[in-house]
Amino acid sequence: MSAEPTFEIRDLDSLTAEERAQWNAWAAADPDLASPYFRVEFAQIAGRVSPGSALAVFQREGEVVGYFPHQRRGGAVQPIGAPMNDYHGVIGPREGRPALDEVARMLGGARFSVNGWVGSAPGALISESFRTTIPPEGGYDAWYAARRQAFGKYFKDKERARRSMAAEFGPVEARIGLRDGTLLDELIALKREQYRRTGRHDIFACGWTRDLLHALMAAEADDFGASIAVLTAGGRVCAMEYSLHAGRRFHFWFPAYIPALARCSPGIMLSMETIRQGAEQGYRDFDYGFGGETYKKYFCDTVQPVAEATILKPGLSAALGGAAASLLGLAGAERGERLQASVRRRWNAIEACETTSINRLRGAATAARAALSKATGRTATA
Repeated sequence: MSAEPTFEIRDLDSLTAEERAQWNAWAAADPDLASPYFRVEFAQIAGRVSPGSALAVFQREGEVVGYFPHQRRGGAVQPIGAPMNDYHGVIGPREGRPALDEVARMLGGARFSVNGWVGSAPGALISESFRTTIPPEGGYDAWYAARRQAFGKYFKDKERARRSMAAEFGPVEARIGLRDGTLLDELIALKREQYRRTGRHDIFACGWTRDLLHALMAAEADDFGASIAVLTAGGRVCAMEYSLHAGRRFHFWFPAYIPALARCSPGIMLSMETIRQGAEQGYRDFDYGFGGETYKKYFCDTVQPVAEATILKPGLSAALGGAAASLLGLAGAERGERLQASVRRRWNAIEACETTSINRLRGAATAARAALSKATGRTATA
């Protein structure tokens, strides 16, 4: 049995050049840590923007065995950059880095919340993340031929939609790798309107989340960065997506499209064009993140397990969680469980975004109205 881990809390900008190199070497050596979210560049940029950021450095017998960048919101501990951070965990060698429950115990806090933990997570809810891998032989054309053979009707419909869009609006074109702050602000405006329309918490209202996307896009690194892809028809913007990339991994992150053009599936067209052009630039793994949206099955051929958990300290937080469970249980056991998960995820996002008590309370009130409307089968009102 290896020695119990110890830890120290440091500022992310205190990392030395040797420590930064060690961090990225550990991430590069483990395929499970290939996502850009595990790069030291992401952590340090997020640490300069997200309030309450810090770094836990874990050791066993005096040797560093892992880094965990995180943030605090009142009594809560979360991965750095949450709720923007799709994947998180301890960056270190598999045999030495602490598990989820160990990290939660050592860092303390009333709550320790994760939704895309990569690594050992005893007792956590396991879900799946999805990505597609372009084969080295044949590239995009071979990948698309295989997808089209497996899901002929779906991709024929998308090809037809593209022809229809071109006929109605003009030539359909896509560009990727754009670093344009004005385009990013337009994309954020579209996302905020989507959140308002669907009743979800506006994660950009707090300000620092917008700053994070701008800072990542402005970063200068050899094989790490963020950029925007845009689909136009006749020169008119139809869809945009903000993505994060590092090494061979391209992570689709914030998609947005013009709602009036939904019938044309502009987001799907842009995704396909991004894979085609990205493969030409050397990217091989295109990551769609966790969650089982139906369209992903048509694109993705690789699955990775990730863990979701909210670890509570005994006492008031746990009691409040039980009270919420009882309330939602009025909707029936199975439906109540789904609503509990929805409420938990909404609250985690609100808590991560909002840095003041009043804004957290306002967000919680909105989420509660939405949850109760779902529980009673009514439509929420603004």
